[in-house]
Amino acid sequence: MSDNSLGNVEVSLSPLERFEEYLRTHDMRMTKPRRTVLDHVFSKHEHFDAETLSDQLPSVARATVYRTLKEFVEAGLLREFQLADRKVYEHDYGYPQHDHLYCQECQKLIEFQSDELLALREAVARESNFRVNGHRFIITGVCEDCRMSKRRKRNKLDMI
Repeated sequence: MSDNSLGNVEVSLSPLERFEEYLRTHDMRMTKPRRTVLDHVFSKHEHFDAETLSDQLPSVARATVYRTLKEFVEAGLLREFQLADRKVYEHDYGYPQHDHLYCQECQKLIEFQSDELLALREAVARESNFRVNGHRFIITGVCEDCRMSKRRKRNKLDMI
């Protein structure tokens, strides 16, 4: 997936400024490890789990990575969701509302936006006089790459 494949939403503060504001309101300070995690996470757009991030940042204690990710979620910078047996994080601040296709074979996440889905969400909410704050929609299945690799394995000519 390419960086910022869905574009950006204009925001008044950078992720750094937003996090510093969060820290101030919670009587916390910006430490070098927090800054290292912040810089790494916001240097590119991708989905990740805490273990992978921790492996990428050997200079930051594993507990600090987990604690800082929790702070990012509380600050509204990241969204956390459960996929199979792991928590996955993604950018939330400055990134548009979107949904996901999830490959159960290779664990790839594919982002998409759908005006039709948003219209359906609003119609269902309107029928129930419900105020929507957001939603999470993940379609599970098998991606094309995984389907094609299975087909290829069944080809008898490949076995010669």
